[in-house]
Amino acid sequence: GRLDTVFQKLKKRGLLKQADVEESLKEIRTALLEADVALPVVKDFVKKVQARAVGQDVTKSVAPGHQVIKIVHETLVETLGSDKTDINLLGEPPVVFLMVGLQGSGKTTSSAKLARRLKVKESKKVMMASLDVYRPAAQEQLRVLGQQIDVKTLPISDGQLPLDITKRAMQAAQLGGYDVLILDTAGRLHLDTVLMDEVVAIQAIAAPQETLLVADCMTGQDAVNVAKSFRDKLTLSGIILTRVDGDSRGGAALSMRAVTGCPIKFLGVGEKVDNFEAFDATRLADRILGKGDIVALVEKAQETVKVEDQEKLVQKMQKGQFDLDDMATQLSQMRKMGGMEGILGMLPGVGKMKSQLAEANLDVALLKRQEAIISSMTRAERRKPAIIQAKRKKRIAAGSGTTIPEVNKILKQHKIMEKTMKRVSKMGTKGMMGDLTSLLPTGAKNISGLGGLPAAGLGRKK
Repeated sequence: GRLDTVFQKLKKRGLLKQADVEESLKEIRTALLEADVALPVVKDFVKKVQARAVGQDVTKSVAPGHQVIKIVHETLVETLGSDKTDINLLGEPPVVFLMVGLQGSGKTTSSAKLARRLKVKESKKVMMASLDVYRPAAQEQLRVLGQQIDVKTLPISDGQLPLDITKRAMQAAQLGGYDVLILDTAGRLHLDTVLMDEVVAIQAIAAPQETLLVADCMTGQDAVNVAKSFRDKLTLSGIILTRVDGDSRGGAALSMRAVTGCPIKFLGVGEKVDNFEAFDATRLADRILGKGDIVALVEKAQETVKVEDQEKLVQKMQKGQFDLDDMATQLSQMRKMGGMEGILGMLPGVGKMKSQLAEANLDVALLKRQEAIISSMTRAERRKPAIIQAKRKKRIAAGSGTTIPEVNKILKQHKIMEKTMKRVSKMGTKGMMGDLTSLLPTGAKNISGLGGLPAAGLGRKK
């Protein structure tokens, strides 16, 4: 928000004097410090921007404000690490990945997310092993996550020490013909020398291809101390940042990359096992500057939306058909993509309206209620909503644990979407622009400036 205010001021000015640039840099400095970026990193960042921004090319260019914004964006990308570094899978199998980090940083969940990604995207046979004998049920947690993603975990053997578990895991992975072995170590405090020495010994035994530091974005300034303590003891190859969805400021990302010199490899962007993204400096810089992330939106859609379902919907749209079963499918897909708030959050410019989005109550729970209402209808009712009268509405509301007004709202939304589909069949894609506000809950109608969303019934009225 602060950066956007600075940029808006710059855009409104014609020629820029050096004093104007310096004033803007002071505000950028404050914005970065408030976003929990470490002071040394802020100083270096501002120094780089200043060196580029006070040159003749900027102050005498046609649009100097835009030039400064471009320089800030480029410096952000450079600080975050412009060179994309993929996970290293080269080596004699099983390739070992060692997960390290503080207590509560999300190592176990990140281990499962990484395992799922390697299995789905890289077609690798993966095994996971928990070396955490200190936290109650830590090994059980990894086992349950393994079951969820259909990835083998090392059988739990009570009483074994982490070093013994490491040796057993490596032997089991080798005998089982696994491509990758992920070792989930115990969380430690950076002042805990005993546990730090233990992870050093584990690294010496396992000789991992990757040692990944898992760090919580919400740690803010303390991220620097975390990074330093692990860097001083271990040979780190990369960083996984968790809870990025809870802290879009990006302060920890900037600090961690600059302090460790290690590339950020992945971002945890939610609690579910598929909420895991490969790091891209340009895309994160875009998010920090409020430009959204269209690439992430498209990738999420590709993972979530079934092609066959969309093909069926297109065929029905061409005939001007759209029943409540189709609407339920759309709601389910939207929920899997993080709900309306998750989708809008990836669109350019929407970041400025966070308070309005919060007031609009666009949470996933609302989509679940809407799906429950449709699920409580009979097949005949879903195919011919016109037959749903007062008695049926009462039964549907009782069956779904909702209210009659909520049932009425779903039926009204369906009618709007059905009309949109009929326009599509007659007018082609020009008829695709429905009314976004009609599909949002009460309170969301105050959101303006979203433009059109290219989805059934999600757009702006003509």
